Amino acid sequence: MKKKLMVLFGGVSSEHEVSRTSAASMLRHVNREKYDIIKVGIKKDGKWLQTFADTEEIENGRWEDREDNKEIVLMPGTGFEGLEVDVVFPLLHGRNGEDGRIQGFLQIAGIPFVGSDSTSSAACMDKAITKAMVDQAEICRQAQCCIVHAGCDEDEAAGVIEEFFEGQMPLFVKPANAGSSVGISKVKTSKQLPEALKLAFAEDSKALVEEAINGREIEVAVLGNSGTGDGPCASCIGEIFAANEFYDYTAKYDDIGSRTGIVTDLTEELEKEIRDTAVGIYEIMGCDGLARVDFFLVPGPSGGYEDGEAVFNEINTMPGFTRISMYPQLWEASGLEYSKLIDRLVELTLNK
Repeated sequence: MKKKLMVLFGGVSSEHEVSRTSAASMLRHVNREKYDIIKVGIKKDGKWLQTFADTEEIENGRWEDREDNKEIVLMPGTGFEGLEVDVVFPLLHGRNGEDGRIQGFLQIAGIPFVGSDSTSSAACMDKAITKAMVDQAEICRQAQCCIVHAGCDEDEAAGVIEEFFEGQMPLFVKPANAGSSVGISKVKTSKQLPEALKLAFAEDSKALVEEAINGREIEVAVLGNSGTGDGPCASCIGEIFAANEFYDYTAKYDDIGSRTGIVTDLTEELEKEIRDTAVGIYEIMGCDGLARVDFFLVPGPSGGYEDGEAVFNEINTMPGFTRISMYPQLWEASGLEYSKLIDRLVELTLNK
């Protein structure tokens, strides 16, 4: 018997459009012989609509204009009113999507869903909490960092930051809770700090200021449930070649000059160490289902990468599923094709 799989997309988020693209990509690859697909979009005003739109309408946003859309309601403890669902795949990115809010909502409703629970999602979304937990575990090096809260005087904060880093430049200023590099600035002089803090505080009330790590941007896809016989396991390693000075939102989704590739020039020992570290961070954060773990690879004592070191950057519990997204590409390169990846994620959800 087919499973009823709900694809949930859109959302009240700056990544609403990316979510639509992820959903469209998934719908093009999902095995229709295994699942009855239920498509539900969340508009930017927060309204939930079951839609019968085709994949192209979902991707370009015209799904919202269909007259046969049906508003649906999620009921605590009973699921969706008048709608039977076995598993929800919440392809929602950024705020209100991977920060634990939608996960808590689905948990209260008693509906199985792909991905980490509300606690793990919230902890991974907050870069300050993630850093604290990874630091506590002493599993790998991270960029030196300080935290600044909104409401401070940006000019005074800039002086404190400059003193903390002893004049070291450049620095990165990031909102603690935001996805896809939204609100991030690379700061090359202390005079740029106040404006960078304002930009970060437009996204969140807490900002991180980090030293810039000069290294290759690499990523590992992790799949499985923490603390069970269902994994987790790590993919091969991928690398980002950003068209912009750093891998911001535009470089990820708009600039055709950005590209990705599979890393093939590392020793087996170093590659295993990086993959094991990715799994270790995944388990420290209590993740289930999937996540992408991002590092900077810096040269080692020899000056090359054969004895290099991976510096942890961040973890993303609902990475993009677009045609150019690293997560499905890494599993494809590791021998798990897109449709089988979806099957495995549904299986992991039902096994929890």
